[in-house]
Amino acid sequence: MIQRRTVGIVGTGNVGTAAAYALFNQGLASELLLLDKDARRAEGEAMDLMHGQLLAGRVTCRAVDYPEMSNAQVIILAAGASQKSPDETRLELLERNARIFREIVTQLDKHAPEAILVVATNPVDVLTYLSQEMSRRPHRRIVGTGTLLDTARFRALLGRHYGVDPRSVHAYILGEHGDSEVPIWSNVRIGGVPLRRYCPACDKHCPTGELDDIFYRVKNAAYEIIRGKGSTYYAIGLALVDIAASILRNENNILTVSTLVDGFYDIRDVCLSIPVLVNTNGVAKTVNIHLEPSEADELRASANALKGIIRDLAIS
Repeated sequence: MIQRRTVGIVGTGNVGTAAAYALFNQGLASELLLLDKDARRAEGEAMDLMHGQLLAGRVTCRAVDYPEMSNAQVIILAAGASQKSPDETRLELLERNARIFREIVTQLDKHAPEAILVVATNPVDVLTYLSQEMSRRPHRRIVGTGTLLDTARFRALLGRHYGVDPRSVHAYILGEHGDSEVPIWSNVRIGGVPLRRYCPACDKHCPTGELDDIFYRVKNAAYEIIRGKGSTYYAIGLALVDIAASILRNENNILTVSTLVDGFYDIRDVCLSIPVLVNTNGVAKTVNIHLEPSEADELRASANALKGIIRDLAIS
């Protein structure tokens, strides 16, 4: 029997359709189910994708309502209010999106209780935590995109700086997907060589502060993109495909996704990004990498900032 790979996407705005387009092009899913409060928009997006089957391969795409999500193995949550302006932070979106997510999670618990939910909507860490609180499914089966995109940006900019393919760069951004995120410089490797040994052997002779500037551009990339084009969606769409692939193919990929943390450097009861192994069960286990004391302190501060937001939120 041929196993069908069905991916649902709730929300057909820029992020949802970027993920759908990437999934369609890569042939990862055999069926894409699109759901949006604007049913005509979802129908139009599904139709547009379907017309590309001759050129990209046969992937069934259709607009659905919640009951038809029952066969999905992975459901991407990309619905919600978008940032009003470049000056609106991710955390300021929380109250509006929390109300939207309560309805979504309730419907998916009813109609697709076995699916793994992948949260993309910002503020992603808080919404991942709230989704876990709202849902009856195990916490490991609800993950957020977290700092996977920040990590990709970090590796891309380091690769550009050192003139190497980003796939030869290993580095992590951990913590909140947002202003308190933490670059783990102590774990950066270029072709397997620790950065502290690679830099002295490099002939670039970088001025002081060059690496700090790289992280600044990583942390503020979304704001710059929003100023230029209104929103970010291509790279996060690809990040969502990376997560979906690790689940559907049981890849055991190590990803910096947002998950409930229970003891990593004494952090508990909050969702943020740490390196975890992702497979068909969702988050399978934490990868306990070594952090320098200053990095661990910054990560705990990031966790406390997120906890403060959650404490202040009254969900009725």
